[in-house]
Amino acid sequence: MKEHGFKPFYFKEGFGLGVASAATQIEGGELDHSWNDWYRRGRIRDGSNPARANDHYRLWREDAALMRDLGIRHYRLGLEWARIEKREGEFDEEAITHYRDEMLLLRKYGIRPLLTLHHFTNPRWFEDKGGFLNRENIPSFLNFTERMVTELGDLVDEYITINEPNVYGTHSYMMGLWPPGRRSLGETLRVFANLAAAHIGAYELIHRLRGPAVKVSFAHHLRVFAPENPKNPKHRFFARLTAYLFQEALTGAMCRGRFSPVVRNSGIPGIAPRGYPRGRYCDFLAINYYTRSTVTGLADGVARGVPVNDLGWEIYPEGLIQCVENMYRQCPLPIYITENGTCDNSDSFRARYITEHLGEIAKSSLPFERYYHWCFCDNFEWIEGESARFGIVHVDYETQKRTVKESGKLYSEIIRNNGVTEAAYLRYAAAQQYFYGGK
Repeated sequence: MKEHGFKPFYFKEGFGLGVASAATQIEGGELDHSWNDWYRRGRIRDGSNPARANDHYRLWREDAALMRDLGIRHYRLGLEWARIEKREGEFDEEAITHYRDEMLLLRKYGIRPLLTLHHFTNPRWFEDKGGFLNRENIPSFLNFTERMVTELGDLVDEYITINEPNVYGTHSYMMGLWPPGRRSLGETLRVFANLAAAHIGAYELIHRLRGPAVKVSFAHHLRVFAPENPKNPKHRFFARLTAYLFQEALTGAMCRGRFSPVVRNSGIPGIAPRGYPRGRYCDFLAINYYTRSTVTGLADGVARGVPVNDLGWEIYPEGLIQCVENMYRQCPLPIYITENGTCDNSDSFRARYITEHLGEIAKSSLPFERYYHWCFCDNFEWIEGESARFGIVHVDYETQKRTVKESGKLYSEIIRNNGVTEAAYLRYAAAQQYFYGGK
């Protein structure tokens, strides 16, 4: 052990390091979908327009080449449903060809795609008929899934059906922050049930189309819920209750078909109208981890005097393992961290953040197989707009110029060395300090 206290670490053979993105956050375009509508309604905090984003739909070749140059070999990306199916049942062949060309180029560069089918955004035609609030709309999502797997299945063998169903449900139907901006516990639970049925239906559909070798999961947002005062029984109770309502009930339903009053077995009209039996509906655990919440009641909170990022989220590397252990106990499968990253607008602590979170993975005995850093380029960060920067590549939104950050150079070295060397740590992370905030 050196004076700086850092011990180099390396990953097991076969462990993959990659980056992640979502179509709406990077592609741009004046499309008729829920987030462009949310912008037009003045609901983006910094007033930025998702129609600009990173202009990736035009600059995808340059972005793929930059990934190649950084040594990235795994890329989680999404499809823009509203671009492909502008009106229900009418598929845009030019858009499908575009995504095929992108997958082909990624494969040419030795980059393996992990494809996300739904990442928060709905076409307006789907939203206008109730979206995932209405059980009768699930076949529309499955129809889109079938077409995409049929068109792209020869180029993709790993899929995420739905990204963060708990975040989508709570932000859109409980808190009113995201489109369609509703505030109803009952509607939130209906959405949870319908997203679970949509995932299970898509899981079975993809395997029917592509056989047993393909890998399918959903990306689950997990966080640690800790009582502010561990000796306070009220705080302990609400920490357990919040964890169950926000993530554990969905884990049981979407991984195992273990439904409950929180996530009911709603089934799919015409496909599984009486619901789904217990089974296994994931081939790997796909986990998005960012932070720990400190709990005194049902409201979210941050502890006093803890390191926080630029959005005020606690930085808590140990929580990644705690969350994975909890989900792994319910469903012991290979583990992909499909998102992990931090809002650091000045890139002043991201290298430390990456090193500490990857260090937790390296010393764990759990079967980690993949890690995707969120995200590749700074992008449109949902309700925060362009004001929150998560990327290892800086984007000047006015010129769309990409510049690799110091954290991006570190990540490239980590990929090249399959771990963090002492030299890399000293160069990029050793001098970095967190900001301490919280209540």
